Amino acid sequence: MVLQALVDHIGRFTNINVGWPGKFHDARVFKNSGLFKRLQEGIYFPDRKITFGDVEMPVVILGDPAYLLMPWLMKPYTGALDTEKELFNYRLSKCRMVVECAFRRLKARWRSLLTRSDLSPKNIPIVIAACCVLHNLCEIKGETFMVGWEVEANRLAADYALPDTRAIRRSQRDALRIREAL
Repeated sequence: MVLQALVDHIGRFTNINVGWPGKFHDARVFKNSGLFKRLQEGIYFPDRKITFGDVEMPVVILGDPAYLLMPWLMKPYTGALDTEKELFNYRLSKCRMVVECAFRRLKARWRSLLTRSDLSPKNIPIVIAACCVLHNLCEIKGETFMVGWEVEANRLAADYALPDTRAIRRSQRDALRIREAL
């Protein structure tokens, strides 16, 4: 099941979208979300803009290359990059590390998210949303985070990797070998 989230600068979940089956692409889930609609309409963030040169810049969110580039969604450059674009990508990546860390901490705190669930499919999104809320409370209160939790979460994630994911990785490795041979 897909959990798509907007994470603030200190690793709290400020908007979540949960419930789509895992087979759907992240960009499709996002485009069908309420967050996308509110961002597109310009009503999610306060109307704060700064002007840099002759460009008026709104508050933006950060995404990975799978998402559409929008005035309110920045993603990395792809293809052949000059030094300035590489520097932009590096800085964007550093900012996105907060998001990656938030997801790692969520999964480490609530390791049951990484295992098969016997819950009814209609209840799973409720449990995931509750874990996000509890994660935020732990972050706000400065609750202790044990490094061992992350080690255990990584082990569980490896044990419960979806077969499709393994097949895709194997296919990608094969593709890399073929490309190198060519």
